[in-house]
Amino acid sequence: MTHRNKTKPVYVGKIKIGGGSVSVQSMCNTKTDDIEKTVEQINALKNAGCDIVRLAVPDTVAARAFCEIRKKTDIPLVADIHFDYKLALICADGGADKIRINPGNIGGKDRVRAVARACEIRKIPIRIGVNMGSIDKETEEKYGKTARAMVESAFFHINLLNEFGFDDIVISLKASDVAKTVEAYRLMSKRADYPLHIGVTEAGTAYSGLVKSSVGIGALLLDGIGDTIRVSLTADPVEEVRAGRAILKAAGLMKEGIEFISCPSCGRCRIDQVKIAGEVEKALIGVDKPIKVAVMGCAVNGPGEARDADIGIAGGDGCALLFKHGIVVKKMDESEIISTLLREIGEM
Repeated sequence: MTHRNKTKPVYVGKIKIGGGSVSVQSMCNTKTDDIEKTVEQINALKNAGCDIVRLAVPDTVAARAFCEIRKKTDIPLVADIHFDYKLALICADGGADKIRINPGNIGGKDRVRAVARACEIRKIPIRIGVNMGSIDKETEEKYGKTARAMVESAFFHINLLNEFGFDDIVISLKASDVAKTVEAYRLMSKRADYPLHIGVTEAGTAYSGLVKSSVGIGALLLDGIGDTIRVSLTADPVEEVRAGRAILKAAGLMKEGIEFISCPSCGRCRIDQVKIAGEVEKALIGVDKPIKVAVMGCAVNGPGEARDADIGIAGGDGCALLFKHGIVVKKMDESEIISTLLREIGEM
């Protein structure tokens, strides 16, 4: 398993952030005051394997709705607050498991003190969310739009909370620029042991966003940095959760769920390997068995290269060989490949 940097653990409901574990979170894109639709989406995220769900709380109506939603689900919920500190107080009183704020944009120190106090009493951690676009003016003038600026801005907010005796803090330092994001988290991990919420903000659509997020989040995870992740996509939030779990799996940080591998296909292939691989992978979404499944196009990329796979197929001329742990156990026609492989997986 990848080495993890030691960070101070905090608890978001029943989920520990820091101390070695890495959780997956997402954010609803429903209107929070539409309680029914928001709960429906929360349930979909939970079923996809999400550990923590964040909700936007832009006004008092949304804050009241947040409190009602809290009663309808047991997954940890985060209230995302900007500008109005009273919204944080309402959500803290209404059962929020974490508050996400930028302490610099909710008003004077008396307001920051009030939020810190409310969270301290209820043992609610606060995430200081610094984005490249929300760096305070003084820090930006001194350091420019740089990774260092995000880190210094985070410490300004950390000190503000520490001034009132509050230290159950999670930090995020996000930019749409992958390199700056990675640099910021690396700088922060050298200077403090607060747990880090990692991700690339405004990453893009399901395709471009996944590429940027995989590069940024993956680089940090392999460095041992990161305690909870969010893959930000302009897409159904369920896709964020699936992507997040896949990234953790690829980084060696998750045992649950199937690891799916397939070769890229080439002129040696004599089956419709692209179609077969796509349909098998789709059918396995949500299957939690900790096994590796391989769909290989020919004997070259068959059992030999997928020797450590628990089960898989190697294509032939209109047929395929079924293998388990590198040993061929059956031959089948192309029309039988998908059904046979899925049946065999189901029986494992």
